[in-house]
Amino acid sequence: MKLIGISKQKMNKVMYPVIISERNDDGHYFVATSPNIPGMVTQGDTFSNAAYWAEDAIATMLDGETAYPKVQDPSNWKLAANERLVYITVDMNKWLKKNAKTIKKTITVPEYLSKMAKEQNINVSKVASDALKKILGV
Repeated sequence: MKLIGISKQKMNKVMYPVIISERNDDGHYFVATSPNIPGMVTQGDTFSNAAYWAEDAIATMLDGETAYPKVQDPSNWKLAANERLVYITVDMNKWLKKNAKTIKKTITVPEYLSKMAKEQNINVSKVASDALKKILGV
């Protein structure tokens, strides 16, 4: 995916136009795609359900990227009779918190602090995570 445009550090909420098409070929369902995000496709049993899953699909595609794709102007897009254009907003910070992976990090602390923390049953990983969240404002 060619990534240009929005800096991840500056923009935590993104909004992309998404095309939701109603399908009846194998039952009745809705498919969501976005020309802004190549490969992004999801579906739902209802229009609302497809929009809900489109938010997750966009976030999944953007997770780990250093920049987000520039939002295209959909005014010239040609939609079929079964397609509707909707704008999907994704709060990447909220999504990343909800879907965070835990990784192992080795940190260095003074020995006396390590001993004191152990004696007082302090979870050093939690303290480090809390401190990073506070510093980063998340």
